[in-house]
Amino acid sequence: MNARSIFTKILTYTGLLALVIAVVGGGLGFAYAGTDGLWSALVGVALAVVFAGITAASMLIAIRFRLAAFFGIVMGAWLLKLVIFVVLLVLVKDQPFVNDLVLFLALVVSIVGTLAIDALVVVRGRLGNVSDAVLPPAPQD
Repeated sequence: MNARSIFTKILTYTGLLALVIAVVGGGLGFAYAGTDGLWSALVGVALAVVFAGITAASMLIAIRFRLAAFFGIVMGAWLLKLVIFVVLLVLVKDQPFVNDLVLFLALVVSIVGTLAIDALVVVRGRLGNVSDAVLPPAPQD
């Protein structure tokens, strides 16, 4: 398995997790706080999944470049996510449809879930230290 297939698998599983959490979290949010709870859960899941997707997508793009560009792309994506996250939370916190508890719980469950997916896929991916290296031919006797 190479790095590209690992990050593609992470994106796929993250999408499935988002669907499950949106249905379950949206249902629980609706039961707890009505339509405000439903929208809060969906916003929380969307935020977490978008940011997990940015991470995986930036890695998929960055693995095509040399090490310095790789780190620049990954750190740039991280800084972009931080700024966007703070701005979105400031914009969303005072909206009338937001239930703070449901939004918080949906964010936490989504973030922990995406981190668990990242860890499990990478560990099970069995990616070596040099996954795409080509070894020289064996010496002839």
